[in-house]
Amino acid sequence: MILHPTVIANLLSSAIATGMVVYAAYYGGQILKFWNLQSGDELQLVLERKTYLISTILSFVFALQLLSLFLYVFTADSLTPLFVGAMCAAGTLNVNGFGYPTLLLKIVNFLLAGLWLVLNHADNLGYDYPLIRKKYWLLMFIAPFIVIETVLESAYFLNMQADVITSCCGSLFSSEKANGLGSEIAALPSQPMMWTFYATLLLTLLVGSYSYLKGKAGYLYPVLSALMFVIAIAAMISFISLYIYELPTHHCPFCIVMQEYGYIGYLLYILLFLAVVSGMGSGVLLPFRGLESLRDLLPAFISKLLFLSVSSYLVFSTLVAYEIVSSNLVM
Repeated sequence: MILHPTVIANLLSSAIATGMVVYAAYYGGQILKFWNLQSGDELQLVLERKTYLISTILSFVFALQLLSLFLYVFTADSLTPLFVGAMCAAGTLNVNGFGYPTLLLKIVNFLLAGLWLVLNHADNLGYDYPLIRKKYWLLMFIAPFIVIETVLESAYFLNMQADVITSCCGSLFSSEKANGLGSEIAALPSQPMMWTFYATLLLTLLVGSYSYLKGKAGYLYPVLSALMFVIAIAAMISFISLYIYELPTHHCPFCIVMQEYGYIGYLLYILLFLAVVSGMGSGVLLPFRGLESLRDLLPAFISKLLFLSVSSYLVFSTLVAYEIVSSNLVM
């Protein structure tokens, strides 16, 4: 293990988050089994007090979970000088077989944690805990993923060997060499990918704006929002990164978070994740608009989520357009 402050911070935050989630899942199981709002017995009163405690704990834990994704990438980037061959986080994550699986799981858990926070906020709007079973079923689904993430992350950091020669991002995200998924995405033709990106973006913004302005939220925008997220990540590798680096062969999605590029990558990724979580969150809440205690409150919250999602995608696309227009690269 490499004793580095950010490594220790990652391991401690993961351990704390996992412990809290397991604790919450234990009582969440009891709530799912014994919850009865019509009952006035002692167990129901205990469960009602517990749910306030658990909701508060999980709000902090899942907020920490959102930050842990960016802390993990920052840590991988800061460890780059310790490994021969590593030029950025891409190489550091490749020093053993646990780096990239952990990253993928952190992305999945980011989305799940964000959706839980949306569901929990909506539940708190009602006076009769209208979504309490839904959010604890979601918690029971998330808990194993959080535990697995912690195991993989611990294995990644604890099995780091400083004498390992790793691959640089130029090899991992090469458009000329078939070295995996990163290379396959990098090899996508830039022009068709650019048209796909902007066409999907335009459709997403139009549907989202219509849903927000007309107050007729449906399932189309959440689906488009998720699709736009995937296409945007692919576009970052395929052509957006090229304009930021001003190099026609540099497709790395990690170097853009470095100081040399003004940490622009962090802002772009934060906007993307904010857009997809709020966009998908609006769809998660749609089935519950008819609940009595939420009928007058939920539409306004869904509208706020739509506005946040559309605004985030709009700012993201504006930044991308600025980077392309101001770049010295001509393709």
